Amino acid sequence: MNAVHTPLTVALTPEAFREALMAKGAYYHIHHPYQVDMAEGRATPEQIRGWVANRFYYQVMIPQKDAALLANCPDAATRRRWIQRLLDHDGRDDDAGGIEAWLTLGEAVGLTRDELWAQEHVLPGVRFAVDAYVNFVRRASWQEAAISSLTELFAPLAHQSRLDTWPGHYPWIDEAGYGYFRKRLKEARRDVEHGLEVALTVCTTVETQQRALDILQFKLDVLWSMLDAMTLAYQLDRPPYHSVTDRAVFHRGLA
Repeated sequence: MNAVHTPLTVALTPEAFREALMAKGAYYHIHHPYQVDMAEGRATPEQIRGWVANRFYYQVMIPQKDAALLANCPDAATRRRWIQRLLDHDGRDDDAGGIEAWLTLGEAVGLTRDELWAQEHVLPGVRFAVDAYVNFVRRASWQEAAISSLTELFAPLAHQSRLDTWPGHYPWIDEAGYGYFRKRLKEARRDVEHGLEVALTVCTTVETQQRALDILQFKLDVLWSMLDAMTLAYQLDRPPYHSVTDRAVFHRGLA
């Protein structure tokens, strides 16, 4: 078993702190076996659809996460910059937004909009992980909430990987479904500069830098845990309550 990571003992320079944040990419969910299987063409249609359906819950909660950050932020200049993220997902004017693009991806893999919106496939483990993230942002300072978004440092690699590998491995997926990944390639690169700016500005002591690294690890844990739940359900054929029923009796969210 690998040892627990060593905490910082001295404050890092901005360059070294940025490198420490980037080093967390070793734990990004693109390295999860479920993601690796999708990238290397081993995923079944059911596994692809399961991933798309469960990630939809993450997608629809992101604007609520960003709205919570905005509500906690007293600085108008920051709000004006951050609100673009909310619009990226919810849409505006001639841009239908990321949620609409994900619905198109769902249709491209054989899901219907109704079943995505009904969240009938969202596993409890995925829901709990996403809800933990949103609840963290609701109670955190806006600066710590911004730092929790820094998994965007690694997102362009994931989006590009899907664009590079999925069309060849999964010709049954409609080409229209790849619009989301193309859209997010540009947006994620823009967004991460703002998140890094916040982290490098406010995290100048050993305590605040370690806190930032811990927050980023928490977000990485969220993404990894989502895939663990999908692995049980779609790869190991052990969905929730599989030992007592073959019905999907798990809850669909509580108001």
